[in-house]
Amino acid sequence: MATPITASAFITALEKEGVTVEEVRDWRNHNRNHKGPWGPVHGVVIHHTVTSGAQATVDLIYDGRSDLPGPLSHGAITKDGTVHLVGHGRANHAGLGDDDVLRAVIAEKAPPSPNQMNTDGNRYFYGFECENLGDGDDPWPDAQLDAIERAAAALCRHHGWHARSVIGHLEWTNQKSDPRGFTMDAMRDRIAARLK
Repeated sequence: MATPITASAFITALEKEGVTVEEVRDWRNHNRNHKGPWGPVHGVVIHHTVTSGAQATVDLIYDGRSDLPGPLSHGAITKDGTVHLVGHGRANHAGLGDDDVLRAVIAEKAPPSPNQMNTDGNRYFYGFECENLGDGDDPWPDAQLDAIERAAAALCRHHGWHARSVIGHLEWTNQKSDPRGFTMDAMRDRIAARLK
């Protein structure tokens, strides 16, 4: 069980991990806390955006859509490797997922294949939306993969978590395919190596 990181500590943790950070508008006060609790936090969910273009992506993740208000994550990671902080608090990113997966994340074990939508992931997870078309063809530049690794590792280091605390959206619910274009096992290997 972990108390969510403060906004200031989030910036410090990212910068200590070597992340290029951009603060977006009023991100420190931008959240969906009126819709339910945020925390205790147990892990990090990685997403792809199905968008192209850094500014348009960051604006979308901050503002949300007509059917899903922002923030749509805590950070938007653009192809140049910048982590744009867009929210602090509850964010509309994980949605409903499988409580068996949550238990595996808490135990830092390999998650089972998700088959239920019975748990509010927005309460329990940090989220990073990563600029990519999500078609399996759009490239993931080295700078972006490095930023995903460093951002996830920063939160793991802050909370004393291991790489198994980081999952893809597709590992949380069988309704999603993201991130597409790299494997979460490969990303967790990178995060584990960084945390050593």
